[in-house]
Amino acid sequence: MDAKADRNRGAHLGRRTKIIATVGPASWEPRVLEQLVEAGADVFRLNFSHAGRERQAETIAAIREASGRVGREVAILGDLPGPKLRIGSLRGDVAELETGMHVTLTPQQVEGDKETIPVPRPGVSELREDQRVYLADGSIRLRVDAEDAEDGAVGAEVEVGGTLSSHKGMNIPGGALLPSSGPGDLDWVDFAVAQGVDILAVSFVSTAEDLVPVRERLASLGADIPLIAKIERQQAAENVDAIVSEASAGIMVARGDLGIELPLAQVPIVQKRLIRAAGRRSKAAITATQMLASMVTARRPTRAEVTDVANAIYDGSDAVMLSEETAMGQNPVEAVRVMDQIARATEPDLPYGEWLFRRTDQATQDVADSVAQSAVGAVYRLGLAALVVPTTSGRTARLVSAHRPNVPVLAISPRIETVRRLNLLFGVTAARCDYESDVHGLLETCAEMAEQHGIARSGELIAITAGLADQELGTNLFEVHRVP
Repeated sequence: MDAKADRNRGAHLGRRTKIIATVGPASWEPRVLEQLVEAGADVFRLNFSHAGRERQAETIAAIREASGRVGREVAILGDLPGPKLRIGSLRGDVAELETGMHVTLTPQQVEGDKETIPVPRPGVSELREDQRVYLADGSIRLRVDAEDAEDGAVGAEVEVGGTLSSHKGMNIPGGALLPSSGPGDLDWVDFAVAQGVDILAVSFVSTAEDLVPVRERLASLGADIPLIAKIERQQAAENVDAIVSEASAGIMVARGDLGIELPLAQVPIVQKRLIRAAGRRSKAAITATQMLASMVTARRPTRAEVTDVANAIYDGSDAVMLSEETAMGQNPVEAVRVMDQIARATEPDLPYGEWLFRRTDQATQDVADSVAQSAVGAVYRLGLAALVVPTTSGRTARLVSAHRPNVPVLAISPRIETVRRLNLLFGVTAARCDYESDVHGLLETCAEMAEQHGIARSGELIAITAGLADQELGTNLFEVHRVP
């Protein structure tokens, strides 16, 4: 490994909160991807709603190459499109809707303009008088004021105007729910498996059952890609406990659509409740949408945005996500740098000791949960320098992370897929390593890796926790070890 790669391998041990950067036209060039990795991006999100398979495959290859050049593994999160309603094409791709004007929403496949907006038939057919319709992530609001039974079109007043682009999303609060995963999503699952995507996010989940088709498709392909459930519907927020149990990786708090489904004033309360629900079950929580929105055009965020990111970390988020900021913005690399700075400034003030006993559900702990909690507790009682977690699937590292130790956690795994996936977890740095199955050899390897990665020095105490396969108990080894 060259000197640059060696520096970058441990470059982000000082930051525990993970950063997800969405890739798009502003960031899919190889050099920009490399700069994003160097700036601190831990996970790259690919929005499968935009760009075709060829473009996405090229981006995946470019991410892997950028990761190799920098010398730090990053994860790729594939975001399934889901059943989101989108308007059709507009003449010139843009229309300016002014407050107070009248528009027609038509199911006809026509080229739209500022007076006529083509909308998919499932969306138009359920609209009724006085119902609100939100376009472009809620920035434009319409109120239905007339129905035309002849061709299925409806009229609407523009209550809040703005710039509308082709294929922007459409939200109908309280409207009929479409299945979360249709044939199109399952085709993307096939693509994700073939391309080696590390994590999949399932869009517009309403119940735990919405995750089943994706999980079954993965099983039929012999793939173990973990699933993130995106919470962007009111029904999902109400069913979050069951959804978290079903989602193998965790949840994403998608505040854009939640802010349309719910009154805006309730979004912060729901955000905190959702993150707590994930923490109780030792699952990851991602906070997303408009975190540094002003940086789409500006080089500095607003003070309110900085506070928003910090509060998401105080709430217990494992990761904070950039969307438009890195996909379409003018300053993608700077946005990641700012997110990194906010996290580093916030993390020393987090209530680590309190989280040890109140983040997870103590009543449902099994052997693995109890051993993981004991290992983290020993950090405070014995003054340990670090935790080292040998893991094949990543479960032991996830359980340790859930208790939020205030020292570095180094997960080592023989599987490169696990190494990448662990980039999602708070406080965990992962490295690929083959290790011995006997306890003595395992302890020696863990001590060597801790010293090699700069998280413990000779003479310092570390804790090692792992699962011994022959016991079939999951995480069942906890050892305090002095680095030689």
